[in-house]
Amino acid sequence: MSEEMNLSEVLQVRRDKLKKLREMGRDPYKIEKYDQTHFSQDIKDAFETMEGNEVSIAGRIMAKRTMGKAAFIDIQDKQGRMQSYVRKDAIGEEEYDVFVTYDIGDIVGVKGTVFKTKQGEISVRATDVKLLSKSLKPLPEKWHGLKDKELRYRQRYVDLIVNPEVKKTFIARTKAIKALRKYLDDRDFLEVETPILDSVASGANARPFITHHNTLDIDMYMRIATELHLKRLVVGGLDRVYEIGRLFRNEGMSPKHNPEFTTIEWYMAYADYEVMMKMCEEVVAEMAIAACGSTKVTFQGQEIDFTPPWRRIRMVDMVTEETGINFEEVETDEEARKIAKEKGIEVEKEMTKGDIINLFFEEFCEEKIIQPTFVTHHPVEISPFAKRDPENPRYTHRFEAFANTWEIANAFSELNDPLDQRERFEAQLRKKELGDDETAMMDEDFLNALEVGLPPTGGIGIGIDRLVMLLTDSPTIRDVIFFPTMKPIEK
Repeated sequence: MSEEMNLSEVLQVRRDKLKKLREMGRDPYKIEKYDQTHFSQDIKDAFETMEGNEVSIAGRIMAKRTMGKAAFIDIQDKQGRMQSYVRKDAIGEEEYDVFVTYDIGDIVGVKGTVFKTKQGEISVRATDVKLLSKSLKPLPEKWHGLKDKELRYRQRYVDLIVNPEVKKTFIARTKAIKALRKYLDDRDFLEVETPILDSVASGANARPFITHHNTLDIDMYMRIATELHLKRLVVGGLDRVYEIGRLFRNEGMSPKHNPEFTTIEWYMAYADYEVMMKMCEEVVAEMAIAACGSTKVTFQGQEIDFTPPWRRIRMVDMVTEETGINFEEVETDEEARKIAKEKGIEVEKEMTKGDIINLFFEEFCEEKIIQPTFVTHHPVEISPFAKRDPENPRYTHRFEAFANTWEIANAFSELNDPLDQRERFEAQLRKKELGDDETAMMDEDFLNALEVGLPPTGGIGIGIDRLVMLLTDSPTIRDVIFFPTMKPIEK
């Protein structure tokens, strides 16, 4: 018999069982609630005081062993698994005859008393078993489970049921985000929400998703950053604001990139990038402790130590360190392009020395950064929203935080000079006209806000998904997003 035919029979058997239950007046789908008084791990942790007490537990049947007039079932709830001992003489013959028809995957409620079996397993001796929902599809086969990665991401609901480590990853993610919120809330930051749809895609260099607003009959963009709206709020007098939310970038997909992803950005009036640096290393350390119990984590066999303080190094100095080329001594853009060509780096004729420094950093330095490091003083050409370094205006008061070769944060002393900001927008527009479709758009309303007056402000963005990958030893971003973007099966 083919596997497909066999599966069809299994599905039919479950539907037949449901039909019989309905004919008996036992339709599980009509049940709306169940009084769940306790959870599995809580009972186990407090067994000495719980022994002999009556409890009501609920969850999914994950294992079932029937021995004539008695049976053991394992019920999985939000905390783990709890065994229940079900005897015919305890729940009644009619109830037991219905109970033995229940399948792996069915959701039940069990009322009974807490005891320990002869084998020493803490269990619930059932006095009542109630079917709360019928599973019409079997769970993946016990020993092989759900191993197909693509199927796991598409059917995360099954993945969570049969692979307990997946649930642990997402619980760790939630703990890390709670620690992040607490850190900022304790420092009088206000959590806010800004638009996801906008008429301008700006605040970052990224290709946007485009949609259409039917009533207004205009194209709109899904946000690629929260930056410019949050800075508008600082202009309005909300001195400390943050937003945790989704961004959308219509770019390539890889183990580190998903088209929609979660970030936090926060902005603090009367602070600079140095303050952001200190806050960044502090909050990431606290997130690591919340998620992992330590500031030292292991990612794919490599220990990463998030204990502050982290290393600090200027981008141009790291390029010199790794390549021996000191771009401080390079006078012209033309000379910089020539050096790049000699090193085998592709350049375009309009590229400046600042662009070349960044290309050298990406090519020769990023892959060397394993332990948490702040790379600072980015060239102004690649930093359209950062203040210039007063001592060397070719560079900015900006940093990116790296760990495991990945960028995990980006921060500036925010540019609040509206005239300088307009010039940088215009430089970005020239790049767009030359074919770079990832450059930021001109945002006239944001420039208007800067003319009203933005106080000296420090701002930062942290990629939460990528950081959680490091904290949970997850090799792909799809492992830390419940429902990652997937190509439709028919394609």
